[in-house]
Amino acid sequence: MAKALVVVESPAKAKTINKYLGRDYKVVASMGHIRDLPKSKLGVDVDNDFEETYESLESRKKVIKELKEAAKDATDIYVATDPDREGEAIGWHLIQELKGKKRKFHRLTFNEITKKAVNEALDHPRAIDVKMVAAQRARRVLDRLVGYKISPLLWDKVRRGLSAGRVQSVALKLICDREREIGQFVPVEYWHLFARLAGPEPPEFEAKLHKKSGENIVPANEGESNAVLKALEGATWTVSSVATKERKRHPAPPFITSKLQQTARFPVKKTMMLAQQLYEGGIEIPGLTGGLITYMRTDSVRVAEEALVAVREHIGKTFGAEYLPEKPNVYKTKSDAQDAHEAIRPTSLEHDPETVRQYLTADQYSIYRLIWNRFVGSQMPPATFDETTVDVTAGEYVFRVKGTVPKFAGWMATYGATDETEQKEAPARPSATDNGDDDDAVSGVLPVLAEGDVLELKTLRPEQKFTQPPARFSEATLVKELEDNGIGRPSTYASIISVLQDREYAHKVEGRFKPSALGTMITELLTKSFDDIIDVEYTRSLEDDLDKIEQGTGDYARMLTGFYKKFKKDLTRAGKEMIDLKKGVEIGEACDKCAKPMLKRVGKFGPFIACSGYPECTNTREVEQQEPESESGEEEIEPCENCGKVMAVKRGRFGQFLACTGYPECKTTRKLIATKQGGLRAAKPDQILDEPCPRCQANLVIKQGRYGEFTACTKYPECKYVKHKTTGVKCPKDADKGGEVVERKSRRGKVFFGCSNYPDCDFVLWNRPFDEKCPKCDAPYLVEKITKKHGRQLLCNNETCDYSRAEERPESAA
Repeated sequence: MAKALVVVESPAKAKTINKYLGRDYKVVASMGHIRDLPKSKLGVDVDNDFEETYESLESRKKVIKELKEAAKDATDIYVATDPDREGEAIGWHLIQELKGKKRKFHRLTFNEITKKAVNEALDHPRAIDVKMVAAQRARRVLDRLVGYKISPLLWDKVRRGLSAGRVQSVALKLICDREREIGQFVPVEYWHLFARLAGPEPPEFEAKLHKKSGENIVPANEGESNAVLKALEGATWTVSSVATKERKRHPAPPFITSKLQQTARFPVKKTMMLAQQLYEGGIEIPGLTGGLITYMRTDSVRVAEEALVAVREHIGKTFGAEYLPEKPNVYKTKSDAQDAHEAIRPTSLEHDPETVRQYLTADQYSIYRLIWNRFVGSQMPPATFDETTVDVTAGEYVFRVKGTVPKFAGWMATYGATDETEQKEAPARPSATDNGDDDDAVSGVLPVLAEGDVLELKTLRPEQKFTQPPARFSEATLVKELEDNGIGRPSTYASIISVLQDREYAHKVEGRFKPSALGTMITELLTKSFDDIIDVEYTRSLEDDLDKIEQGTGDYARMLTGFYKKFKKDLTRAGKEMIDLKKGVEIGEACDKCAKPMLKRVGKFGPFIACSGYPECTNTREVEQQEPESESGEEEIEPCENCGKVMAVKRGRFGQFLACTGYPECKTTRKLIATKQGGLRAAKPDQILDEPCPRCQANLVIKQGRYGEFTACTKYPECKYVKHKTTGVKCPKDADKGGEVVERKSRRGKVFFGCSNYPDCDFVLWNRPFDEKCPKCDAPYLVEKITKKHGRQLLCNNETCDYSRAEERPESAA
């Protein structure tokens, strides 16, 4: 009897599902998409209802051959790709490749990879959803039209290798718009006044200035602040009101994809990779034959009835009856959400995070615990707090303080001792006028106070503040902005963020996106020529149109025709009107060397300023926005140490560097080194020492290398002596020639230890040696080993000796 063929996307998924099915089934993986539009041409007939031309992916030719071989004797083929638009389209392409006269195709969908879910899917197969496929095809054609029509225009006007994308360009515009807001922001000064007060009983507490004569007051400058301080001299401080009310904090719904991306402490791409691993079931855990979580690409907060029953039973047993609401908590899914799949949740409440922790990596455990806690907490009652607000009157001024005391843990009991910030998502977009402070001072515990109590003033503390500009986008806040504006889908956010960085349109500074000069320039060009394509509202409307196609209320050809009609006009206009940066654009500045106009141009490494007199005049300078920082973090560059002229940022084949503006008379250069915050700083100038080289007697010099400072001979490359940090241990192979074991670094920057007479002596160690004989076997030295389990140990390096002892780690190494 011929086996039925089941086709999934990944080998891990195939391996898991294969465990559930009997001998009558063969499970194989397609490795994702097997067909796509051709790379060499548009592949879309814009004059014939946007008919596509698909071809097999070169990288999948071998896979397709194996799939056809596996399908040769199969009469039934089950397409079990992911249960979303992309998975539906992959299934459709698989059918096009594998179809035959005697073969029947069935579509299997399941929200979780468990035996029960897979068997239920086999009992209720369906046909490919052509509406879902049409929506995915329309998205692919839209992206192809924008990418393949605009990108060549940028090649012609700017330089080859640039790209534009329908969603990518909008995301870049959001980053550029935020950077412009930050640049235009003017901070406004304001002051807070805090009074430290003592009541009849401890503890002391601080209250903040709130009102004057019944009106809110925030001193605008030091003068106004001092006026308040003067008016409060000799005032009597009296409690004028004490109000206590119960405040509730409700649990958040279980995760959808975008909220998981915003909450997890990983880049979006890594979050999705980890979630995929937890979903596919490739992790070997005793007693578990499937995945740990349900499908991780979803817009819905809906939860299956059986999962609600299971989680409520778990809550009752684990936390007690008071933590179980009378009815399950129900959350409303957004109107524009694709509700085909449940929220992200554990597939079984039997495998809690701590039980399976030993089988997971630290990162997998972190994501799984996050999903587990969020799901369990979503079906628990609100956390309640007693919030007390105290107003203190001093003359015509009122100071206010709030104290919050936990009353009932509710859903927060789920998190236990773990960090409660796991429950928090990315903050809403900050307002440029918001001072970032609460209206009132907040104290955890207040003393018992009653109206009419007279308080003792301990100190009055003024505090100068300034309004803050909106923050740059992190990956989490960019995802939130895209989601809030209905741009793209959560499944595409990781690739969007990757493209922006890979194309060098934006880079991260302290974990937040800053547009490069190239990214800013591309955004400006696209905004002028394609106002619709790069408009947030228009992009949102296209997403709505794609949803309508999936729902059967929209038409593939009609939607694309409406889009292309205006897009074609914009392309024609842009071809004539877009600024030609290959020729250069005058910036209204004369060359300081030949007085000819300076031009803004774009080269291989981005925009730069160049003299129009080239090649006779080669005066250029960078316009890259990522300026180097000094050691103190301030944006300043020391002058050339040889001639005193200004050092300017240049770019060569190995990246940016500093060069003297006195070139070619002065050829001094200096490296730029990446800082921990993601910026650049100027390397220190070479420092020549009085110490002679032991090999050639020339002076030694402290230089800045790829892995930090090092000391070498000034006569390099004639003399290649490098001074290494000694360990004080004589080389066991070369001690008679003065060899010492010194600290060295590999090409990858990893520290190891070798003989100072290298290359004549090849002795090496990976562990740091110590000048102490082994008390057990008399070996000439011990080595240091540091592990999480045992901490710092000193061991004998002799393989036949098992001597070891625990040691406290030196403070300098901690």
